[in-house]
Amino acid sequence: MQYRNGQRLPPDAVGVPARLSVNPRARRLSIRIDGRAGEAVLVAPSERGLAQAVAFARTKADWMRQRLAERPDSAPLEPGAVVPLYGRPTRLVSTGGAGAARLIDGPDGPFIQSGGEGEAFSRRVQNLFRRLARQVLLERTEQHLRTLGQRPVTVSIADTRSRWGSCSPHNRTIRYSWRVIMAPPAVADYLAAHEVAHLVHADHSPAYWSVVQRLVGDHRPFRKWLRDNGPALHAVGR
Repeated sequence: MQYRNGQRLPPDAVGVPARLSVNPRARRLSIRIDGRAGEAVLVAPSERGLAQAVAFARTKADWMRQRLAERPDSAPLEPGAVVPLYGRPTRLVSTGGAGAARLIDGPDGPFIQSGGEGEAFSRRVQNLFRRLARQVLLERTEQHLRTLGQRPVTVSIADTRSRWGSCSPHNRTIRYSWRVIMAPPAVADYLAAHEVAHLVHADHSPAYWSVVQRLVGDHRPFRKWLRDNGPALHAVGR
């Protein structure tokens, strides 16, 4: 069978719903779980390697089913909910009316106050998260660019399905997931360093990781934090 990049496989092909992905930066076959989409992503360095990725995934069917079953429940952005922001639990409070969402430091801790009802309330809170993410990530990106003596880049904020960020060195653009603003500030700083370092090395070679280490020190705790807590962040607002 001929497989192609982006192709979706039915559950009976590898044991779970799956999507094929070609990543030229990948150094080996791998599987990651896209909790938001409810599927496994089978990654190969080239389209020719996708058949091997499918065969490899068939040997990991039990593991993939277990990981998908462990996905956290959705966490809607609604009044009364508590969601993370900068790594701290933050309450969502409705004010009625149509006011924009605002972050307030109250005597009992931070909370977000917003107008709107239903989807309108959720959208206002998410817009606030996007604004905060852009502010923080732009500042950290510029700092890491200065450290490496790199020229400015164009930064955009998106809601990606699984990746926390991406860098396109050829057109000097970096895209971040707004959801990283829910993580502790040091994790967001690591993400900015991770993407800026790709302007120096496009791969994940030892030379690349040495650049990341120059920017943030030991990066392993931050990577582990995202692996352990990422699914919960992707469940927010679902």
